[in-house]
Amino acid sequence: MKAGIVGLPNVGKSTLFNCLSNAKAQSANFPFCTIEPNIGVVNVPDSRLKKLESIVKPENVIPATVEIVDIAGLVKGASKGEGLGNQFLANIRETDAILHVLRCFDNDNIIHVDESVDPVRDKETIDIELQLKDLETVEKKLDKVNKAARTGNKEAIKEKEVLDHLKNELEASKNVRSIDFKEEDRNVIVKPLQLITDKPVLYVCNVDEISAKDGNHYVEKVKMLVKDENAGLLILAVSIEADINELDSFEERQMFLEDLGLKEAGSAKLIRSAYALLNQQTYFTAGVKEVRAWTIPIGASAPQAAGVIHTDFEKGFIRSEVIGYDDYQHYGSETKVKEAGKMRVEGKEYIVKDGDVMHFRFNV
Repeated sequence: MKAGIVGLPNVGKSTLFNCLSNAKAQSANFPFCTIEPNIGVVNVPDSRLKKLESIVKPENVIPATVEIVDIAGLVKGASKGEGLGNQFLANIRETDAILHVLRCFDNDNIIHVDESVDPVRDKETIDIELQLKDLETVEKKLDKVNKAARTGNKEAIKEKEVLDHLKNELEASKNVRSIDFKEEDRNVIVKPLQLITDKPVLYVCNVDEISAKDGNHYVEKVKMLVKDENAGLLILAVSIEADINELDSFEERQMFLEDLGLKEAGSAKLIRSAYALLNQQTYFTAGVKEVRAWTIPIGASAPQAAGVIHTDFEKGFIRSEVIGYDDYQHYGSETKVKEAGKMRVEGKEYIVKDGDVMHFRFNV
């Protein structure tokens, strides 16, 4: 699963990417510093994994991961190919969710592509370009559907109604994710179009050090703007994250955060938010060879969860032995959990819960 970092040129995308991935993508004080997208695989911070490690003492520990993509900055006219528009839009279409970085700080030494700080304007600039690209996609689809609808095809007539509504809303500068559809229409007609503004989004308000804890007037404007959009919002001081990234020890990082009145690095919150944004959750396998966090969609069944390990596990699924994480932590070992009668045997219909510790029985 991929989350793409997007925004105008020079708002802190590549610096944030470096903080998340330690990949040292190029970042500098001029537009289009990032041309080819940088890709990093980022571990998802999870204190439960550390606790399981302390209990089981395995040979190896493997965390869940999210792929983060740093995409070139967008400018006005991108939908028509301006700047790196065509490349940007192709890259963002390949991601599963969007981390939209907005500049919410003043600093005369850092160039803004529009020569002033206004996150509301910046958001609308990118929204318009993405909406125009989605509109192009919808209009192409409508051309095909209209021909079938004119013949009296009932399915085509229904699809035309939904697409006409979608077209009108995009022309009114609405993002697809904020448009109301019947569930069937969204799943059958809208989702297959893979529209960019239908992707889940987290707005990352990049603030200065003083505003890292509570935000500022720029952040308040963004909050008002996105309140009805079905989107997430996170306040993050990217410059602080860069400073934290330079510190060697965990203790130094914690002291730095405490001095600022923060409990943890904002990058950790961002990674978890991206994971949730992608509608993912974690289950664990725990043995002396390996304790591992596995990523599955929220709502996955036990056979589907088993299939993440190996397709044969799903095909030959018999049952799963499940321990809730809280029980594992409370009793302190798998043996004691069993003795307390807290291990459950679940079948094919079981919907996996976040934090479940699981063993699978299968026959190929």
